[in-house]
Amino acid sequence: MAVVSDPISDFLIRFKNATRAEKEEFSAPYSKIKEGIARILKEEGFLWSYEVTGEGVSREVKGKPRYSGHTPALKDLKRVSRPGLRRYVGCEEIPKVLGGMGIAILSTPKGLMVGHKARKENLGGELIALVW
Repeated sequence: MAVVSDPISDFLIRFKNATRAEKEEFSAPYSKIKEGIARILKEEGFLWSYEVTGEGVSREVKGKPRYSGHTPALKDLKRVSRPGLRRYVGCEEIPKVLGGMGIAILSTPKGLMVGHKARKENLGGELIALVW
């Protein structure tokens, strides 16, 4: 397998490509942050379910994208903060995605959370991605 310089972006693009190709599921190498992102995507209705499979080095996060007929719940996503250029925001600067129709995923001192929840708890952090 190839070395990936931005594993979070790789996970998000695998999810995006799976929905565009109308795949039933997709998988990516495991990490705690990828599992957290999958948890948020499931809670917000972009994934039907996700699971962690395997043991040790061969662990994977497998997700099942949500569809309504042949229309995916995911329209698009944008990776904001990346290894070469981190983007941090305060609680007042958290963007509203499509007027509240999408979500912003943040890494805060209290863990990964959605933008509207971070705004309520008066938390800022690293803006990981925007999903709509």
